[in-house]
Amino acid sequence: MQIGILGTGTLASALAEAWAASGHRVLVGGRSRDKALAIADRLGDAVRAVEPAEVAGASGAVVVAVSWEGLDEALALAGAGRGSLAGKAVIDCTNAVDYADGLLKPSTGSAVEHVAALAPGSHVVKALHLFAGAGWLLPAEGRPTRTVAMCGDDGAALETASELVRDLGGVPAVIGGLEHARQLEDVAGFVMRLVATGHNPATAVPVVEPRPAA
Repeated sequence: MQIGILGTGTLASALAEAWAASGHRVLVGGRSRDKALAIADRLGDAVRAVEPAEVAGASGAVVVAVSWEGLDEALALAGAGRGSLAGKAVIDCTNAVDYADGLLKPSTGSAVEHVAALAPGSHVVKALHLFAGAGWLLPAEGRPTRTVAMCGDDGAALETASELVRDLGGVPAVIGGLEHARQLEDVAGFVMRLVATGHNPATAVPVVEPRPAA
């Protein structure tokens, strides 16, 4: 699959590297052409730096990996408002949490629903916003299993996102539709506040054995 990554920061770079290593072709573009070129130069032939509009137009799936503050501009550069993402699986990794207090910056709704509003016709999925990008580059042997919770309303887009998570070495877990998006995004703030108080988030939730699959 040719994956388009809209963003040129740490997460975008790490995901590009991990997916290229698993055999995908990756297009990277964002607000900084120079940063996109630097990522492509470092990662080799499987990764190309392109303009944001080409990220949208030439990719089988598009991953949005930008800051909350840069989200509107990045989507505008990609032509999202003109329908460039219509019909595509769009995986939103935006972490819209205020690092000062751990609260979500949108007062209502969620970042992924904001993406959907700015990209009419797209099939959005919330995923990959909880783990640091560098974690996907650790050797698979001995790396703890990472369950990637995701939500979305389109079954085909969820399957695409799940496939890409598996290629990273993660385990996809679809928790429901976009009505769960704010809940899922809020987990990032919960984790941040626990870390800020000196606690390991893994010890703050109960260990519950999953039910056997029907």
